[in-house]
Amino acid sequence: MAVRRSRPTAAPKAAAGTTPHAAPPDEMLLAFYRQMVLIRRFEERAARAYTQAEIGGYCHLNLGEEATVVGLMSAMEPSDYLFTNYREHGYAIGRGIAPGRIMAELYGRSDGVSKGWGGSMHLFDLEARLLGGYGIVGGQVPLATGAALAIDYRSGKEAVVCVMGDGATNIGAFHESLNIAALWQLPIVYVVVNNGLGMGTTVEQSSGEPELYKRAASYRMASARVDGNDPVAVRDATLSALASAREGKPFLLETVSGRLKGHSVVDPAKYRAKDEAESLKAGDPVAAFAVQLAERDLLTDEAIADIDAEAMRAVGEAVAFAEASPHPSVETLFDYTYATAVPNDSRRLPGQPLFGPAPFPLIGAPV
Repeated sequence: MAVRRSRPTAAPKAAAGTTPHAAPPDEMLLAFYRQMVLIRRFEERAARAYTQAEIGGYCHLNLGEEATVVGLMSAMEPSDYLFTNYREHGYAIGRGIAPGRIMAELYGRSDGVSKGWGGSMHLFDLEARLLGGYGIVGGQVPLATGAALAIDYRSGKEAVVCVMGDGATNIGAFHESLNIAALWQLPIVYVVVNNGLGMGTTVEQSSGEPELYKRAASYRMASARVDGNDPVAVRDATLSALASAREGKPFLLETVSGRLKGHSVVDPAKYRAKDEAESLKAGDPVAAFAVQLAERDLLTDEAIADIDAEAMRAVGEAVAFAEASPHPSVETLFDYTYATAVPNDSRRLPGQPLFGPAPFPLIGAPV
């Protein structure tokens, strides 16, 4: 029987303590919806490919978090840097990376963003300034903080956005990074996407303070909590957070956004009560945003169908691109281990011994 659990405390539509921003024009709202639909269809197709064994390793999806993804990415400048976790396909799309290159990486093909060697959890694109998805929980946090330090060191104008799940807020590196960022006034925004679950453990059961944005108070860092199901509210909160970061005042932003499926594609999420799963489905951010736009006469049923068909075509083309891409050559396995040459770098392939076998001494021979 599924265990009933409490949901994350409801977040305000607009984040408290952030600067009001002008309402986005209608064209931007429609662009938000198109991208949310594209991310939804891409992730659904990725889940299908995983079950067909076209995608190996692990696969974590942004299903249910599309509004948060689009709101965050729309607020960033092209010159800003993004670090995120293993649930990063939608963020890559939001940074303008072609869906075909993303899907090819999921398929482990050489035309993928990481040349086929990264897979679902390790997308990387220097041109888009997506500096990686990270498979270790919170592994990106100190690295993103280091990137912010580099920007500050050279007096740059860029900022860093570091996205993580709620579970990452309980590791030591999270607190160490926020402490350093506050002390050194680094240009970074830490974003906690709170879907209420660290894998299958609730935030309430794992965090003494479940309203995670309040943790910034320990470092006298500005923070806010926002409704992650509203892309406009997320965008406005992120714009305020980035403005603060560019002035040397790091920021902790928490977005409350439900996860429609399990932790990964293979997780059936049996720890959820039936009424909770139905509640999450009823609050689907993609459908809810379509209703909002329809009420403003920006969308019709025909337009919704057209946008969905457009997204399905784009995803179909991405799959075709991935399937046509070759597998990477074994000889390229070590090409991207280091950015520059490293002395004594081992180029052994898996299974090869570190040293050649030593001959056994003959009986009676001097040792």
